[in-house]
Amino acid sequence: MRERELRHIKINAILSLVYFVVIIIAVVATTDTTQAQGDGKTTEVAASLKYELPKMTDANASEKVIEHVGYTVSFNTKHTIPNWVAYDLTSDEVAGVTPRAKHFEPDPQIINCPTTDDYKNSGYDRGHMAPAGDMKWSEQAMNESFYLSNICPQNHNLNGGDWKALEEHLRTMATQYEKVYIACGPIVSAKPKTIGTSNQIAVPDAFFKAILRKNGESWSAIGFMMPNVAGHKSLIKYAMSIDEIEIITDMDFFYNLPDSIEEKIESVYNLKDWDL
Repeated sequence: MRERELRHIKINAILSLVYFVVIIIAVVATTDTTQAQGDGKTTEVAASLKYELPKMTDANASEKVIEHVGYTVSFNTKHTIPNWVAYDLTSDEVAGVTPRAKHFEPDPQIINCPTTDDYKNSGYDRGHMAPAGDMKWSEQAMNESFYLSNICPQNHNLNGGDWKALEEHLRTMATQYEKVYIACGPIVSAKPKTIGTSNQIAVPDAFFKAILRKNGESWSAIGFMMPNVAGHKSLIKYAMSIDEIEIITDMDFFYNLPDSIEEKIESVYNLKDWDL
């Protein structure tokens, strides 16, 4: 009896050890191997973290988060436009050849999602947040970029002008640096103008983009804010730090980065890092 008990204890000890080793291996397997430094260089971070995702700092903000194939959207059910849309863009994705989708559709995961009728005769374009030009790598990603949860009322001149120019510039950056992380969305006043028939869609005062990229072991970030009006300026005129964008939007960007890196890259921006 004594020998049997000892054997049982040994077996349990071995099983516990095996379980512990499996857990350690799983943790290591999901972790990037780059090392932490305090000078804006990379750190040990989980490979599964989505750096592009912001979070709302206003606890009372209306938010429904949906993950689609090509992007994630935080939808504001009060304003019936996104709070933010976020995705990463790689050099391979930029090289995609999927044709542009032809039809805008309500997002099937959102009750009372805007329709194309809400935009008819409004005087505003259906402006993409995650642009169709960044979704050419997948037919599903392309089609979902035409969900109206990814759309805001946008000045026609801005949509086809400076906003488009920034989108094109970021595709160049993705090709050059292999990947960029992008969060973008509208900036809405307390009492916004609205359009729509079946829905009251808030018209943004402006739009923002918060962008992150890695070059070797160094990270760099930059923000842009564009008023929702006609006009044409150099992209430099719209540039600002991520800290400034955070103050304007009540959002926290790139919070998955280690604090030592996040604080450094969000307080300043270098135009040369972005070929501007």
